[in-house]
Amino acid sequence: MQSLEVNVSALTEEVYGLILAYGLDVVGAIIILLAGWWIAGMVGRATDRGLGKVPRMDATLKPFLSSLVRYAILAITLVAVLSQFGVETTSIIAVLGAAGLAIGLALQRTLQNIAAGVMLLLLRPFKVGDFIEGGGVSGTVNRIGLFTSEMMTGNGLFLSVPNSQLWNTAITNYSRSLTRRVDITIGIGYDDDIEQGLAILLALMQADPRTLKDPAPETAVVALGASSVDLNMRYWCNSADLRGLQFDLHKAAKAALDQAGISIPYPQRDVHLHRAGGQLD
Repeated sequence: MQSLEVNVSALTEEVYGLILAYGLDVVGAIIILLAGWWIAGMVGRATDRGLGKVPRMDATLKPFLSSLVRYAILAITLVAVLSQFGVETTSIIAVLGAAGLAIGLALQRTLQNIAAGVMLLLLRPFKVGDFIEGGGVSGTVNRIGLFTSEMMTGNGLFLSVPNSQLWNTAITNYSRSLTRRVDITIGIGYDDDIEQGLAILLALMQADPRTLKDPAPETAVVALGASSVDLNMRYWCNSADLRGLQFDLHKAAKAALDQAGISIPYPQRDVHLHRAGGQLD
């Protein structure tokens, strides 16, 4: 019994000694961790606000640089916490190197997204506010992050797309060019006057101030269809006017052709019946 009391007393003294030896280190490490986490968030937000005041600062770079600053402070905080327990700097570097290798093998797809995000920011195939199509998705870019890019579809749906998905595919940027070419095909009947139809459609494009004068609008016969002669309206306009002008010209073409007595035929097919041996085929 006395031996048990001696062992308990010795164990208590050993635990007490460990608390005295490492308790302050643990408390200090917790304080450093919490302080570093708070400072990282505060500096990240301050960086974002500061970059917003910089003249001509690209909105695409703001979230990326803010995140980079935040993660850098968190990395410094981790090193400080480890050093609080007496870990040597060389040991920290070795541990981080080994951990980085292991994490890199386990998170290859995630690292691909980071690398793709960096390349997207460097080569700039698109920026925030552009409407793009690529990787099987399309929408307006709202944010390019370290791992994903955030987009809004034309019908208001939110998309979070991995950066590697956008980097490893062809991207169509509908907002990059200030002007766009548009082709509209209108079918008229085979019995109608082709030259009159071409003149009417050309006059519609020339009369609208949203169509550019250089290159000038033009019309042409593009196909002899199954039930119509297909006329093409080709014009250039500012990208901002594209959709509205296209809708208006479709409507105006129908009204102008109707007024001139030129028909826009329905799809139709002539069926010829041949009598053979007294029966119809």
